[in-house]
Amino acid sequence: MSSPNFIDHVKFCSRSGAGGAGCLHFHREKFVPKGGPDGGDGGRGGHIILRGNKQLWTLLHLKYRKHIIADSGKPGESQNCTGAEGKDEIIEVPLGTVARDAETGEVRVEITEDGQEYILTPGGRGGRGNLFFATSTRQAPNFAQPGEPAKEEWIILELKLLADVGLVGFPNAGKSTLLSVVSAAKPKIADYPFTTLTPNLGVVSYRNDRSFVMADIPGIIEGAAEGRGLGIRFLRHIERNSLLLFLVPADSKDIKHEYEVLLNELKKYNPELLDKKRVLAISKSDMLDEELMEAIKKELPTDLPTTFISSVTNKGLTELKDLIWRNLH
Repeated sequence: MSSPNFIDHVKFCSRSGAGGAGCLHFHREKFVPKGGPDGGDGGRGGHIILRGNKQLWTLLHLKYRKHIIADSGKPGESQNCTGAEGKDEIIEVPLGTVARDAETGEVRVEITEDGQEYILTPGGRGGRGNLFFATSTRQAPNFAQPGEPAKEEWIILELKLLADVGLVGFPNAGKSTLLSVVSAAKPKIADYPFTTLTPNLGVVSYRNDRSFVMADIPGIIEGAAEGRGLGIRFLRHIERNSLLLFLVPADSKDIKHEYEVLLNELKKYNPELLDKKRVLAISKSDMLDEELMEAIKKELPTDLPTTFISSVTNKGLTELKDLIWRNLH
């Protein structure tokens, strides 16, 4: 996943098509100088439709489309002919895309299945022709109905990554290094905070040709739920993860406190995240001996599955995969 091409948030103006006007017409032909009304209905305006596409993984194709406009319906015609419907505008989006109203923040839909469709902005209905209004007492209506106007609104699309495991940790905890070692992903790795500016996905191979997907998001800092750092923008990506893998480096001053800070930020952002299964991995543990490991274990919560790993020396990575697989299944 190339960082510049990963777009997970777009805003655009969605405008449906207006409905076509009904036709005001009376039947005329040779020897029938005063035929009855025969004006047809106008066509429906085009919808703006969202459609899930499992082949997509980013909203990059919508980044520069600031206005998405559907065609208007055609007016009705004589001989009771209905006007053509306006062409629908179909927007294909990755699975995990959430559409919300830009003004109210109301969530309209979350696209989770391939081929799932949702009418985001409905087109205007076509107007009725004068034939529709003919009755036994009003046999020659001299009017027709106009079509409904187009609807225009601003929409925000946000992408929540669909992954089995979400990596949670402070900047420089070793998340990107771990992902690069256990999968074929090539995230940017450097010795400074916030090296990762966009989420990265990697497929982790497991025993017997099985696999699971791991997501690395930018590091969380204390206060991320209030908007500090980059956390608030990317915390939504772990809402769809089945398991949260907390990564705390062995050289941390207080491993238990760091874990609790991370947990608290998730709670403030969305308390439901605490219902997900959690695993704690102590990274950079190649600098620890057995005595230090045992001392650290005694300070950690007893109900939290914990393992010690080192992405540099591959220490404990097989045990970590086993632990993740058991908790996922």
